[in-house]
Amino acid sequence: MYERFYHLRERPFALSPDPDYLYPSRVHQEALDYLRYGLESHAGFVVITGEIGSGKTTLLQAVLRTLDGHTTVARIVNTLLDPREVLEALMVDLGLDPAGKSKPLMLRDLAQFLVDQRMMGRIVLVVIDEAQNLSPAALEELRMLSNLETEKSKLMQMVLIGQPDLRTKMRSPQLEQLRQRVTVSYHLNPLDADDTARYINHRLRRAAVGAPVEFPRAVTDLVHVRAKGIPRIINVICDAVLVFGYAEERHHIDASLAREAIKELEATGVLPPSEGEIAEAAAAGVETRSAAGAPAVATTPAISPAAAYALDAREEDVRRREQQLAQRERELLEQRRVLSEEYRLLRRPAASSAPALMQSAPTSHTAPLSAPAPHAAGAPAHVSVSRPITQRATTPPSAYVGTSGRLPGRSREPETFWTRLRRIVFGVMEPFSTDRI
Repeated sequence: MYERFYHLRERPFALSPDPDYLYPSRVHQEALDYLRYGLESHAGFVVITGEIGSGKTTLLQAVLRTLDGHTTVARIVNTLLDPREVLEALMVDLGLDPAGKSKPLMLRDLAQFLVDQRMMGRIVLVVIDEAQNLSPAALEELRMLSNLETEKSKLMQMVLIGQPDLRTKMRSPQLEQLRQRVTVSYHLNPLDADDTARYINHRLRRAAVGAPVEFPRAVTDLVHVRAKGIPRIINVICDAVLVFGYAEERHHIDASLAREAIKELEATGVLPPSEGEIAEAAAAGVETRSAAGAPAVATTPAISPAAAYALDAREEDVRRREQQLAQRERELLEQRRVLSEEYRLLRRPAASSAPALMQSAPTSHTAPLSAPAPHAAGAPAHVSVSRPITQRATTPPSAYVGTSGRLPGRSREPETFWTRLRRIVFGVMEPFSTDRI
C-alpha cells in the first residue's frame, strides 16, 4: 500500500516474525549468546521468556537458521495438551506414528528413534513455543522424556519459549526437579529509548529501495513511551504512522503524524489505554467508590491476551485490504494496456493492412497465372488458366481468346438433312457427346 510511496521493498513493520529484520540490540544479543551456548553445550533445558511481542519467536528463528544439517528439529506450538498428547505431538513432529499405541510402546519407538539419530551423528532438538500454557503435569512429562540419554550425553535437548508466567509456574514445588535441569535461562526485557530509535530505523533501512525514510528522534521517543519498548507494539504504531503518512501524502514523518496514528489506534481498541487515561479512569473510580463508602480498587496497566489478539486481527485486516488494493491495481493496469492496444489499432490507417493481407495470402496451393506472351497482330493468344493443383483442368486445350480478350464465336456448320432433323426433333444443332450430357 505505502511501499511505493516511501520507496520500500516490502512492509518493514509486519507482525510476522522475520529473522532478516532482527535488530541485535543489547538485550537480544545477550539472548542470542545464551541460546547459542545452550544449544552447543547439549545439556539440560534452555528457557527463554519475555513479554508478549518482545521478539522471542524471531530470536528463536534466527538461531535455528544458523544450525547445521546435523540437527533434527521438532517444534510444538499448540501447547494446550495433556501429558500423553505432548508425547504424541512430539512423535508426530519427528515423523513417528503414535496411532493406536500404548504409552510404553510410544516411549520405546521414541527411544529407538533417538538412538538411531545419535548413531547417524545427528542431534534432536525439541522446541516448545508458548510453554507457559503447559500444565505442571505436561512439564513434568517433558522432564521425564529428557531422561532418555546415553552414558555420555542426552539424546534429546529441549528449549522452552514462553511468557513470564512460565517462570512463575516453574517455581512451584512440584517442578523442583525440572527447575534443576535448566542450564540456561534468560528473560527478554523491553527496549530502551535508544534501542527503540535504532530498531525502527534499522527496519526501515532493511526494507528501503534507495534512500530510506527515517523517523526523527521526536517520533521514536513518542513511539517508545507509548509502546513501552515492546517490539510488536512498536511495529503496530510505526506501520500505522506510515499508513497515515501515505494517506496524507507526507514524505516526512513528524510527531504530529505519530500522535494522530496513536490516537486512532487507541480509539479502535488496537492499543490498550495509555497511562494517562488509566490514571484518569482510576481517579474517577476512586472518587466514586469513596463517595459510596467502598474501598478503592487499584488499576495497573497490562498487555492482556485480548489486546494481543486485537493486534493480530488488525494485522490480518490490513493484510487483506492490501491484497485487495494490489488486485485492483493489477486489474487497472491490464485495462490500461488493453485500451492502449485498441487505440493503437484504431489509429493505424485502414489501407495499410491491405497489402499485408494480399502478401499473406497463401500461394502454395495454386499454380501461377502466366502473363500473355506478345503475338502477331490478329493472332489469338493462348492462356494458361490458374487452378488449384489438386483439381484437374476442365478447360479444353482448344480454348482460345482473341486480342480483345473475348472467346471467339464458334462458326456454324451448314445445315444438312440430319442437322435439320436434330433441330426439329431435339431442338439442338450439334451432335450429342459425352461432354454435353
